[in-house]
Amino acid sequence: MPAKLEALDIGVQIPHYFRCPISLELMSDPVAVCTGQTYDRLSIESWAATGNSTCPVTRVQLTDFTLIPNHTLRRLIQDWCVANRSFGVERIPTPKQPADPVLIRSLLSQASSASGPYSWRISAMRRLRGIARESEKNRSLIAANNAFEILLPTAFAGVGSESSELNHESLAILSMFTLSESDCVCVASDPERVRCLVNLLFHSSIDVRVNSAAMIENVATVIRSPELRAEISGADGVFDGIVGILKYPLVYPRALKIGIKALFALCLEKQHRHKAVAAGAVEAFIDKLAEFEKCDSERALATVELLCRIPSGCAAFRSHALTVPLLVKIILKISDRATEYATGALLSLCTASERAQRDAVATGVLTQLLLLIQSDCTDRAKRKAQMLLKLLRNSWPHDYIAKSSNLAGSDVVLF
Repeated sequence: MPAKLEALDIGVQIPHYFRCPISLELMSDPVAVCTGQTYDRLSIESWAATGNSTCPVTRVQLTDFTLIPNHTLRRLIQDWCVANRSFGVERIPTPKQPADPVLIRSLLSQASSASGPYSWRISAMRRLRGIARESEKNRSLIAANNAFEILLPTAFAGVGSESSELNHESLAILSMFTLSESDCVCVASDPERVRCLVNLLFHSSIDVRVNSAAMIENVATVIRSPELRAEISGADGVFDGIVGILKYPLVYPRALKIGIKALFALCLEKQHRHKAVAAGAVEAFIDKLAEFEKCDSERALATVELLCRIPSGCAAFRSHALTVPLLVKIILKISDRATEYATGALLSLCTASERAQRDAVATGVLTQLLLLIQSDCTDRAKRKAQMLLKLLRNSWPHDYIAKSSNLAGSDVVLF
């Protein structure tokens, strides 16, 4: 049990000097401020971020916000955790220290130096990528040093010709950040840059392909202009590239996560959803649905529902024998949102096809829908379930109809 330890206070006494004066919880990353007082890093950073400029304990003005790791106290806390592990205390990990801002500025300068050796620029980009991967704090430091003014032009330098390793390294760093709308507009409004990103979706390296998909998802999600969003989703080959990432044959969780995020963002533009169907998105979803984590499953099912709302998507899902059984099985299994999207997709499929209705009933959808309506699911999910029950009324087996009188006291609306 890490930092909080509320449940351990009865069985073990935490020394008061191991607790952060702000949170009163066991410190996991103790740091000292200029007054000599020690706090947990997250607590004192939150204190400063809310506009406070004094030391919480002494109330003395903080003239320097440099945080110095208190290694001695951290080691004492770790030793105490080990000594009390019989009480369920877990040893706090040794925290990674934030990168030196001076180092970050130096690396950015080196990476942007057109007169410097190419190998130095590549080396600087790789070090920046490693630093960015380590923590959110490091990414904030990189962003605070106007990194995007360097990384964006570098990522698209020489656009129109074959991409370079420097382009790829810069794109890899950018894929870890959420760009501002102005930066996204800068990308989306330039057809050459959009074409560059689409071309990289077919690169021989899966990492380059995924990083490009991450950038496309970022741009498509952030920009508010319908025209620019349509330009992105309408780019030739963009759906083929994204679906190709989803179909990557090896186990690569990041490819699945980024692929489904990008596909969902692109499918929000209704006029281009048919391109996702033509690119093979339906087969990719059916084949990979079981491999998605919870959040990714919700997004995948939301995309399935979107595609089921257009004729070509509905027909493609209907023609796949596993579609209806999978959607029925998902109801009430993953999350309320997943249930809502799966029910919505089934509603579209069954509205368009009597065969889908028969398949749904044969797979046990009636029991699932009745349970859904009586559950704590969202109101939208319940409305979709009631509409689907009404649609399937003529397909109900006789024993369901005979028992319908028993549902009079429930939330189920009989039709």
